[in-house]
Amino acid sequence: MLNTVIFDMDGLLIDSEPLWEKAGIATLAQYNVAITQDEYHKTTGLRTQEWIEYWFRHFGITAPTKPAVDVIIEKAIDSIREFGKPMPGVEYIFNYFSERGFKIGLATSSPKSLVDVVVAKLNIGHYLQAITSAEHLPYGKPHPQVFLNCAEALNSSPLECICFEDSFNGMIAAKAGRMKCVIIPAPQQRNEHKWEAADLKLSSLLNFNDLLLERLAK
Repeated sequence: MLNTVIFDMDGLLIDSEPLWEKAGIATLAQYNVAITQDEYHKTTGLRTQEWIEYWFRHFGITAPTKPAVDVIIEKAIDSIREFGKPMPGVEYIFNYFSERGFKIGLATSSPKSLVDVVVAKLNIGHYLQAITSAEHLPYGKPHPQVFLNCAEALNSSPLECICFEDSFNGMIAAKAGRMKCVIIPAPQQRNEHKWEAADLKLSSLLNFNDLLLERLAK
């Protein structure tokens, strides 16, 4: 029986992906390299450390990664604190599951310092019974550990969980964890076939309803 919902954060609850993208591209520019928007989207959902390691390998950059990671996180936190806006339906979806007695958690690749900023900005702390970050885990998404840790913190079986995600790596992590996955891709990626592994694909959190919950429960 489904009784638990776990939300990703960036790009799903808060419109932060463009701000992360800007921070990442600006930081890479300091190393005299550039990536396209399409290239950026291939690495959405990775932790910042993994993101920098990927692009440093890609471009053959031999500099230490930690300074670049620190700069990206600092830029992103400052931008999200000032400019981050809730995605459509955040208040609706938390009310929806709260009213139905679901246990509610948050599982993200983002560092705890950013999680605190976003939770306060969205005013969702009173809904959340567990928050897990992949920041210090051996592996981030698409490894399922951050979702499994959240389920464990909520005293739930993975088979009782619905995960809401917006990234390919997050979707793979949820399915690898044997959880139901509702994917809400960015509009420009919505028609790509890669989302077919998800149990549901929606255009907005506002589209979720009792009929879809029943479909997931079958």
